[in-house]
Amino acid sequence: MTAPKMTFINLPVASLDKAIGFYKALGFDFNPAFTDETATCMIINDNTFAMLLTYAKFDSFIAKPRADAKAATGGIYALALESKSAVDAMMNAAVQAGGGEYRPTIDLGFMYNRAFADPDGHVWEPFWMDPAAMPSN
Repeated sequence: MTAPKMTFINLPVASLDKAIGFYKALGFDFNPAFTDETATCMIINDNTFAMLLTYAKFDSFIAKPRADAKAATGGIYALALESKSAVDAMMNAAVQAGGGEYRPTIDLGFMYNRAFADPDGHVWEPFWMDPAAMPSN
């Protein structure tokens, strides 16, 4: 099997404008070539993107009912950051922009992570890890 070259996470949002405002407050940029009134492409890094889709647009791609991310957790999208302070900064920005803390901080020494839910209920987990400090089994 050939490894994927890019990853696109597709997320339904109630308000595209509100979602864009939330993620801009966290420092994310968007690709205008893939943005219209029904969708936008949030750039996570050079090879990873989140497509934020209005409910109608998202529903046009699925065969089963759309899950309510505020009622159940369907996924946790982990984002590796460069430091503990970067994790805290993203978490603080998320809460200030209208997200909510999803669970308490986990600090294992070699790994530090926090989690927030965006205004639509999607769960993101910014984390920092030092693989060299991981305990051996």
